[in-house]
Amino acid sequence: MPGLHSPAATGPRGAQETGEAAVAVQSKKIALYVLVVFVLYVIITDPAKAADYVQIGFEGISNAAQAIGDFMSWIADGAKN
Repeated sequence: MPGLHSPAATGPRGAQETGEAAVAVQSKKIALYVLVVFVLYVIITDPAKAADYVQIGFEGISNAAQAIGDFMSWIADGAKN
């Protein structure tokens, strides 16, 4: 059985596909770094606004969890109105 990185497993473009995957991983790292820097910038420059954003985020998560719970209850009750 061919190995994971052998030409039979990856095809004739195996090396190029590996390079594309490395670029994708590097791009994700850069995007995460930019996001962390932005979050730190918002927290440092305007802590009150950052606290508001956190509160809005938790309210959104709470509302989503409530909606999922309501949906599951509706399903458990036989999908009746």
